[in-house]
Parts: sequence; structure tokens; C-alpha cells
Amino acid sequence: MVRRHELTDESWAVIEPLLAPSRMGRPVRDRRQVVNGILWKLSTGAAWRDLPERYGPWKTVYERFRRWSADGTWDRLLAHVQQHSDAVGTVDWTVVCVDSTTVRAHQHAAGARKGGPGRARRSAGPAAG
Repeated sequence: MVRRHELTDESWAVIEPLLAPSRMGRPVRDRRQVVNGILWKLSTGAAWRDLPERYGPWKTVYERFRRWSADGTWDRLLAHVQQHSDAVGTVDWTVVCVDSTTVRAHQHAAGARKGGPGRARRSAGPAAG
């Protein structure tokens, strides 16, 4: 039984070859367990320290997430999954949504002086002569 936020056997089979085990050092934690822990954390938005024990120590899962983010593993996984899904025909290219929302703040929101750069500033003291 696959729990919510966890990979199915079919999904794991697609990405497993890209997550080669390290060749040296101490034995690594089960990669599928770690990936499921990362997916759980990202899906729920909970703190890393709140990771359920079934995924292993939260520090291990966090460090693997951080390392894979830094070395481009997640980018390779995404590209591979997209190519695989497109090859087997599970991507519907007629439904594509690109969000390019931009929100601009007014110049005064950033602390600019009112009146523009050419306007003279008023003095707080008495008018000179």
C-alpha cells in the first residue's frame, strides 16, 4: 500500500537509476525512503524536524535534499521524468500553463522621495533671507 505523498513502484522504477548509491563511506539509508521523506516534507510544508520517523532521521533526509539540490540531481530527475512521460504518451501538451505573473511596487514603496528627483526639498527651519 502506497501512502499519500509517496512514490508508487512504477514511479520509483523511473527515477531509481538516476539515484546511484555512493561507492564509499558508511552504508546509505534506503534511497526510496529518503525520497519519500523529502516528498512528504515538500507536500505538507511541515518543518524538517516534524518528519515522521518512518522516513528516517530528519537530518539525513534534509542533508540529502540539500546535497541533491546543490549538485543538480533534482533537475536531472525532472528532465528524465518529463522525457519518460512524454515518450509513453502521458503528457497532454494541449494543456500547458505558463505563469509569468509580475507584481511591481510603486517607486514610493521603495522609499523614494515624493515629487521626483527635480523637486527641491523643503527646509524645516525658518526661511533665510
